[in-house]
Amino acid sequence: MAFAVSSKIIFFLLLFLFLLSATAQRYGNVTLGSSITANKANSTWVSPSGDFAFGFQQIIPGRYLLAIWFNRIPERTIVWSANRDNLVQEGSKVQLYADGRFELSDPSGHRIWATTIIS
Repeated sequence: MAFAVSSKIIFFLLLFLFLLSATAQRYGNVTLGSSITANKANSTWVSPSGDFAFGFQQIIPGRYLLAIWFNRIPERTIVWSANRDNLVQEGSKVQLYADGRFELSDPSGHRIWATTIIS
């Protein structure tokens, strides 16, 4: 359980830095309501600096990992991943909702992983 808490803290710190980096620039913002889909096109959201990317990485044919990685080095080193023990199918989607939540769903729309908003 301690690992789950620390991975959530790391995710929120990385997400904060990623969004702060996007906000600090006049370009490259990810708009609320946006989504990306796991497919061979390797959909990603890249930080304005180009240093980081968030999206799906194909690990094996037809199976993907939702992750943040260093984007400017040849060996894409993953620094965070969601649901890392269970790769998702091609066609899975991550959605950024208007209230700031992220949700990862399978191709049929069933929720696999989600963040929560603490008020």
